[in-house]
Amino acid sequence: MSVDLADLVGRPVIIGGGAAGLMTALQLAPEPVVLLSKSPLGAEASSMWAQGGLAAAVGDDDAPALHLADTIAAGAGLCDEASARRIIDAAPAAVDRLAQLGVAFDREADGRWRLGLEAAHSRNRIVHATGDGTGREIMRALIAAVRRCPSVTLLEGVEARRLIVADNAIQGVLAVRGDEPLVLATTRVVIATGGIGGLFLDSTNPSGCFGQGLALAARAGAVLSDLEFVQFHPTAFDGPSRPLPLLTEAIRGDGAVLIDETGTRFMAAEPGAELAPRDVVARAVWRHRAAGHRTFLDAREKPGAAFAARYPVITAFCRMAGIDPAVDPIPVRPAVHYHMGGIAVDAMGRSTVDGLWACGEAGRTGLHGANRLASNSLMEAIVCAQWVAKSVAGSPPRAAKPGEAAAIPVASDPAAVRPLLSDTLGVLRDRDRMTVGIRSLLPLALGAEAAADPALVGLMMSVAALAREESRGGHCRTDCPDMQPLAQTSRLTWSSAVAAAREIAETKRPSLRSVVA
Repeated sequence: MSVDLADLVGRPVIIGGGAAGLMTALQLAPEPVVLLSKSPLGAEASSMWAQGGLAAAVGDDDAPALHLADTIAAGAGLCDEASARRIIDAAPAAVDRLAQLGVAFDREADGRWRLGLEAAHSRNRIVHATGDGTGREIMRALIAAVRRCPSVTLLEGVEARRLIVADNAIQGVLAVRGDEPLVLATTRVVIATGGIGGLFLDSTNPSGCFGQGLALAARAGAVLSDLEFVQFHPTAFDGPSRPLPLLTEAIRGDGAVLIDETGTRFMAAEPGAELAPRDVVARAVWRHRAAGHRTFLDAREKPGAAFAARYPVITAFCRMAGIDPAVDPIPVRPAVHYHMGGIAVDAMGRSTVDGLWACGEAGRTGLHGANRLASNSLMEAIVCAQWVAKSVAGSPPRAAKPGEAAAIPVASDPAAVRPLLSDTLGVLRDRDRMTVGIRSLLPLALGAEAAADPALVGLMMSVAALAREESRGGHCRTDCPDMQPLAQTSRLTWSSAVAAAREIAETKRPSLRSVVA
């Protein structure tokens, strides 16, 4: 390794090379920082795959108050309104900041942003780039900026395996590069590792995104929140490729509709129809498929002949599968897309462990509630990364005491966990299946094999889901179909999740109300 670790002592360490991690590193400049990415930048970042864009109230007919109202409506009673308002108010400036960094957003002939419409938005407010390539364009610009930034020490191919903690305070990061163990002494760590889609068989996320940051934080003693809320995108391309290619909601915003093999438009009678909130559309598609139908996105009439120009990335993979979207309906199915839950953080991204911050999909800010509004995720990542950077910069380093290097945990492999979570934490859930899942996940999570960290995250999600005896947003239980009148966030630590899981494993019908607080 060409970098001397002694030169990095005390520097903030950012774990994750997606949009949130890159933006945090750039905003901390000129303070020297270390950025860890287990793969080459962009290779396993969900940000790279984002198609829709960033939601921001920048149109002449729009306002942050309208954006906030749409966000809260989609969040099914669980949004933190103060947090959501603060983030949404900062969204227009985040678009400008990205443009300053070189992101080439699409514009109208007069220079204004070209704005798209997506589900559950009351206005056209989606700022996008190259039609359906927004994430790729943002990552291109951010990666280039980071590689140019002299204050960022980029360690690619380095994976964080554990956080070193003493007295509830960060003391360092235990990492590996190949077979080489590394100890980075620091009292400031930012987790920006993305989501959990890689824990499931069918996901739009890269397979390498399976909750590693959540496992790091949980083992460090941090509180995690709302882990049960998983967003299934209703229109992933129904084919053999993994991850499943995404068919952005913007296509439905342009007028495409959902049909089955008979040509019946099965969402027509639903409030909002194809532009209802994602959880509603995903359940409708799931149930229609469960009834024996195939499901398709029909863009033949709208956007019709304009499809290829409007969505070049989607057109390319459809044509590889022998489908012309202007002529053929596109086969679709729901797939895991986004995790509303994560590491519980405050307004500046601070977790309950001193010296540990989180941003992006790994953090739970309260913006999304029980169901994320389309295109609010990239926006949240960019906005909150800037606040995290400010907080980190305002927290002077202390003398880190990493101690003796512990044994390096084995590399994680979620293969054993994927079929369990796919069966027990799908679009529709019930007590019996979740209980079976918890009993299977517990020994894996308590072990020391490659499945341990993925099983830990899956177990905590499952315990939170079983404890939530209602249906709300992305958490739908067939045995508890009603929404409780009072919305409550769930909060879990690893120790409390293990205690609850052991009770579940040992009893027929345990009491789980204490998990929701």
